[in-house]
Amino acid sequence: MSAPTRAELHVPAGTAATSGYDLEITPATAGWTWSSLRTLTLAAGERREVVTGDEEMIVVPLSGGVTVGDGTTEYVLAGRPDVFAGPTDVAYLPSGTTATLRADEGPVRLALTGARTEVVLPFRYVPAADVPVELRGAGQCSRQVRNFGAAGVFEAGNLIAVEVITPGGNWSSYPAHKHDEATEHESQLEEIYHYEIAPGPHGEPGLGFHRTSASDAGDIDVLIEVRDRDTVLVPHGWHGPCAAAPGHDMYYLNVMAGPGERAWKITDHPDQAWVRATWADQPADPRLTDPRLAGTS
Repeated sequence: MSAPTRAELHVPAGTAATSGYDLEITPATAGWTWSSLRTLTLAAGERREVVTGDEEMIVVPLSGGVTVGDGTTEYVLAGRPDVFAGPTDVAYLPSGTTATLRADEGPVRLALTGARTEVVLPFRYVPAADVPVELRGAGQCSRQVRNFGAAGVFEAGNLIAVEVITPGGNWSSYPAHKHDEATEHESQLEEIYHYEIAPGPHGEPGLGFHRTSASDAGDIDVLIEVRDRDTVLVPHGWHGPCAAAPGHDMYYLNVMAGPGERAWKITDHPDQAWVRATWADQPADPRLTDPRLAGTS
């Protein structure tokens, strides 16, 4: 099998829009089996019906708030001004659900993180205050992870989803790692990275970089310059580092799912694993304790 090309893995902003969605990545369009991501924008007062089919989904407000209902129960998601303004409350949609999304208070941008599953769980709500937030790494490898849909934190059939904030100038998803084999120490997971890049002080567009390289699971070799609202697919391989350009904070939404155990078990790249030992003597980047990023302002 030939290596996937950059054009197959990099989805620049606006290039995967479909009727009703700003971005629609499905197992069919990605050429894989499990993971999906959709983003959409609703104008004030607009409503949208979503049919989950054979997927479970988590509704994640990117900006603004939304009311989510399944015909019996409604949850009001307060949301947030933007993805850099702390964690958000979310709603879980089971497979086989017809849900209504309604922008009652103003315009809203939403992400629907999805995964195929045969498990049926209840429609439910998670408040922002209950989303575990952790700091990973140290120094210039510091990043903040919001584990709203992480394995071991949130019950789901197959879906794993988290948000990561990397301050400008920092490196994230480092050491490079992989999860493309089902072993005692590793999960087999397809992964989507959806990026949002903070602009400069006068609105200057930012950028970052994403790297994926070959593993025993298959050939792959891409170094991608990512811009605001770009998306990158990781079917297999060592992925990382993700680098945020100085002056431009980086957000990415990770969506993962696979055929086996619902767990995030990874292997560090052998050339880079040593860097973890250097973090013990370094403080975390103080920008990650900013009240706005932590959602406590």
